[in-house]
Formats: sequence, C-alpha cells, structure tokens
Amino acid sequence: MFKRTGFFALFFILCFYSGFSQQLTRIAVIDMSRVYTEYFNDSQAVRQFRADSARVQDEVNRMQSELVTLGSRRADAIVQNNQSDVIRLEAEIIRKTEDLRIYYQAKTAELDAARRSLTDSSFMLEINNELRLLAESEGITTFFDLNDTPGIIWYSPIVDYTDRLISRLRSRRN
Repeated sequence: MFKRTGFFALFFILCFYSGFSQQLTRIAVIDMSRVYTEYFNDSQAVRQFRADSARVQDEVNRMQSELVTLGSRRADAIVQNNQSDVIRLEAEIIRKTEDLRIYYQAKTAELDAARRSLTDSSFMLEINNELRLLAESEGITTFFDLNDTPGIIWYSPIVDYTDRLISRLRSRRN
C-alpha cells in the first residue's frame, strides 16, 4: 500500500512539474545574420567605417597612380638616356613605395581595429538589452540563434522574433 501511494505521489509530482515547466518555458528564435544585415549594416558606426575604408582606398589608389606616373617618367628618361633623371626618379620611386607600404600597414591596422570594435561589445550589448526587454514583455525564457543552433530542424514562424527585434532596435535608434 505504501509503495502504491508513493508511486501515485511521485506520478502526481512529475505530472505537476511537467505541466508547470511547460507553462514557464517559452522559446523563441532569432536570425542574427538578418539582424546584422538589416539593422547593424545601416548603423552610423558601419557607415563611418565604410567611409574611412573608402578614404584609405582612395589614398592608396592615388599613391599607386603617382608611382605609375613616376615609373613612366623613369622609362622616358631611360629612352632619352638621361642618367641623372633615371637615378633621381628611381630614388623617388623607392621612397614613395616605402611611404605607400608604411601608410598601407598603418591604415590596415587601424581599419582592422575599427572592424573588431564594430562587432565588439556595443552592438552585442544593444542586442542583449533588447532581447532582455523583448523576453520580459513577451514572457520568453530562451532565445536561440538560427545560425548557431544546429539542432533546430523546424520552427514555427510564430516563435521567430527576428523582425520584432529589428523593429525594436530601429525604434531605439530613431
């Protein structure tokens, strides 16, 4: 009799616990690549990074064009057999090539640091804050990233909160 009562008590507790846990657990999915593409790529920080990259590339192109012009002038000096101009232009080409190399290395390092800081804490902190607020308002206990969760085979569009997250992020920006 005691075993039977214990079994029913355990069964009741398990049923109660599973019913209770089903009421508390709400899962949602987020497509972080879409969030990045649709929101983060339009942000001021990314636009500034792209503008800086374009400025650096323009300067590199200008310096390379200058080297091509100097090389052409050097070739003309060789054809005219003007050794003093050839020597002077070769020295200038070497100096400008070294300037270009140093400039390119320095700017590449700056741009790499800027790129790393873009994906750094500020963007993810903003995402996490919005996810927390969304979870609190919608009663969600867990978010999964569709790209980083190989176990998700299928999901209902009802639990996809990507558009809601992007919309909330955009409303905060404006």
